[in-house]
Amino acid sequence: MAAPTLEMEPVEPQSLKKLSLKSLKRALDLFSPIHGQFAAPDPESKKIRMSHKINVEYCGIKTASGQTSRQANSGAADTGNQGSVPSNSLALTGPADSRDSQKGGAQNALVVGPSLQPKGQNDVGTSGKSSAITSASAPFSERLTTSAIIERIPSKWPRPVWHRPWKNYRVISGHLGWVRSVAFDPSNNWFCTGSADRTIKIWDVASGRLKLTLTGHIEQIRGLAVSSKHTYMFSAGDDKQVKCWDLEQNKVIRSYHGHLSGVYCLALHPTIDILLTGGRDSVCRVWDIRTKMQIFALSGHDNTVCSVFTRPTDPQIVTGSHDTTIKFWDLRYGKTMSTLTHHKKSVRAMAPHPKEHSFASASADNIKKFSLPKGEFLHNMLSQQKTIINTMAVNEDGVMATGGDNGSLWFWDWRSGHNFQQAQTIVQPGSLDSEAGIYALAYDVTGTRLISCEADKTIKMWKEDETATEQTHPLNFKPPKDIRRF
Repeated sequence: MAAPTLEMEPVEPQSLKKLSLKSLKRALDLFSPIHGQFAAPDPESKKIRMSHKINVEYCGIKTASGQTSRQANSGAADTGNQGSVPSNSLALTGPADSRDSQKGGAQNALVVGPSLQPKGQNDVGTSGKSSAITSASAPFSERLTTSAIIERIPSKWPRPVWHRPWKNYRVISGHLGWVRSVAFDPSNNWFCTGSADRTIKIWDVASGRLKLTLTGHIEQIRGLAVSSKHTYMFSAGDDKQVKCWDLEQNKVIRSYHGHLSGVYCLALHPTIDILLTGGRDSVCRVWDIRTKMQIFALSGHDNTVCSVFTRPTDPQIVTGSHDTTIKFWDLRYGKTMSTLTHHKKSVRAMAPHPKEHSFASASADNIKKFSLPKGEFLHNMLSQQKTIINTMAVNEDGVMATGGDNGSLWFWDWRSGHNFQQAQTIVQPGSLDSEAGIYALAYDVTGTRLISCEADKTIKMWKEDETATEQTHPLNFKPPKDIRRF
């Protein structure tokens, strides 16, 4: 005789939503057995509630009766406070679960604060069979977040100054190779450009006409500077040569020998007759202009020194390198004062502010602003150009321009770091689109004109659009939510 088999009852498969609803119902029945009564008022929470200041219609939050709470409030005021609906409470409504509708068709509502339903409608709740819908299953616009109760704190981030957008008003062609460097004459009458065609050309600022062509380098010219005290111009190039040109005779009068590889950047000290050059030999060399002697070889970088600027006070020399660091140098002893390691990529460009004691540095990861003389990190610029930034310049009005390898020319508000314009250079006819690269930028002495030197062999001149107003070009600024401290 066969043994009797025990039949197991089949387990009903339940969805996660169903299980969570069951758990919610159990919790609601446990902690809130008297659904028809209001909770005792809490004076402390009433102080911090800000829901009466919020436009609830805009939030899309509805009361249990289907009205927005503003409509419910006005209705309650008209009927003379019947005691059924408090004026400042909110509720979320949602579709009833199909299982609950079979059991009794009770409306499911998650009540925030006091209940919105009159006592007579809540008979189902007293029997323990009420159900609550989770805010997760309600549509996004109908979820009540804590932002409705928390008071908004205004951002302490400085609001940017409105600047006019810049426009290209002149294109100068004349070089036969990439234009790699630019420098303005202190009298603001002319500017000079150095190119991969191994020539230096001098142009008239007002008309854009060519005044002079100087030859002497045997490789592309990476750095240029014009002295404000002498009639001298200095040039540096990939041929390891640093030259001093006398502009009265238009010829080379001094050469500074010592670099072991190409020279990538060059700067003149504002008060002392010394010249600074940095190059691929990872050294920044300090030269006496008059005697041609090398005063210091500032060694400490692990890779190419590609940007340098000088100041009249300590730190008098600041260098940026492909090793991602920025170094401050003590000119008296020829030693490093401090090293900034904030960047993750090569620091190809730096620009000191003409008035403030601060400077900006650019690499492919970010544009960062630092204070001087200590080098404290202030903040990142609020957008990322997402390209290799070859050059940058700042004028006295606080407009910073950065030029990228992809031909992007972005304009920034210095104080807030807001990017107010993103221009894209247009290559001259006959050039490839890949030749849209900006290698050098310089403002004139007044700061009202900007010159960009580009890979399509042209020099472009930019100025502010005089017709623009705050109405035609409104400021689209959102303060940052998370401020990075590095």
